Amino acid sequence: MGSRPLWKQVHSVVDGQKVVFVAGKRKLKQRCGRPRIYDAAFTAVLTRLWYQFDCLCGKRFVASLRPLVDILIRLGELVVDALTRDKLLAVSPATVDRLLKGSSLTHPGSLLKRQIPVRTFADWDDVVPGFVEVDLVGHDGGSAFSSFLCTLTVTDVFSGWTETVGVLNKAQKHVFGGLQRAHERFPVPLLGIDSDNGSEFLNNRLIRYCDHEHITFTRSRPYRKNDNCFVEQKNNSIVRRTIGYARFESEEALATLNALYDCLGLLVNFFFPPAKLLEKTRDGSKLYRKYDEPTTPCQRLLASDKLSPEAKEALAATYRSLNPAQLARRLHDLQDTLATKAVTHTIPFRATPPQSIRIHNGAWPRRPSS
Repeated sequence: MGSRPLWKQVHSVVDGQKVVFVAGKRKLKQRCGRPRIYDAAFTAVLTRLWYQFDCLCGKRFVASLRPLVDILIRLGELVVDALTRDKLLAVSPATVDRLLKGSSLTHPGSLLKRQIPVRTFADWDDVVPGFVEVDLVGHDGGSAFSSFLCTLTVTDVFSGWTETVGVLNKAQKHVFGGLQRAHERFPVPLLGIDSDNGSEFLNNRLIRYCDHEHITFTRSRPYRKNDNCFVEQKNNSIVRRTIGYARFESEEALATLNALYDCLGLLVNFFFPPAKLLEKTRDGSKLYRKYDEPTTPCQRLLASDKLSPEAKEALAATYRSLNPAQLARRLHDLQDTLATKAVTHTIPFRATPPQSIRIHNGAWPRRPSS
């Protein structure tokens, strides 16, 4: 008995003409595709060189790599065959970024991007308090591998009121918990949250939370830090200026960090007056900036007509109860305590690196200090 055919012919007449229809499955021709050029061995060599030369972005790395390849081979610092050498000289910046993806601290949450509208710097209306920008600062000590503490910074665009919360790492549950704590401490209801494109923010948990609390959730454009200029400024003037660039990992360090932020938040929001940029003009090659009078975030909120009398009275009562000198002494003591909990040893980029990614002389590949 013969095998049953996968198709059959159906005869019909269309406009007086005999037509034969073939019903069944057509066998598709399998596409061969382009052959793989850059294999795992090449990626290992590229990764090793990337760590040796300051973990540059793709464009800068390729520009520095092409004149360096022959020099490193001549000095015996790089031992590769002729084919790998040619690949190193021909690889494009986009391919470098693709092969080395995963080494950045911010991993894009691309699946949810279409659900979250983009907001640019020019879109903010800073007349109403409650619209905030959020960002993470990593306390990695220059080695962005393994687990390390991070600081979640939440800044109100109108007043500059800033809440900082230490989190154990960049996991979504820790970042979301930190955002909830910052929300509870904010003196005004949150009306809008704007973040970068990291997956620690672009996730279903935060989207559902914003929907439940009736908070507008937007994101900045990729690679446009000026879209988050308000919180980026606080990352430097508050977090880095106070905490520095050391590495912290333990839960004891996290407890000390959050105790420090309790004092720092009161000092920054009630006693440290920042100046707000009013306008910027250019005259030839000179750039002139005009600022308003330095005013604390608390004073800006008290002067606003958008706050209820009850909220203003609560702010004024908190202000009257504070002793700034005592807060400053407490802050300095906690800074000294936190410094003793910093990790001082070199952190390898993974716990057990494969032999193919070790530097040829046996040293550990590591990310240099920033």
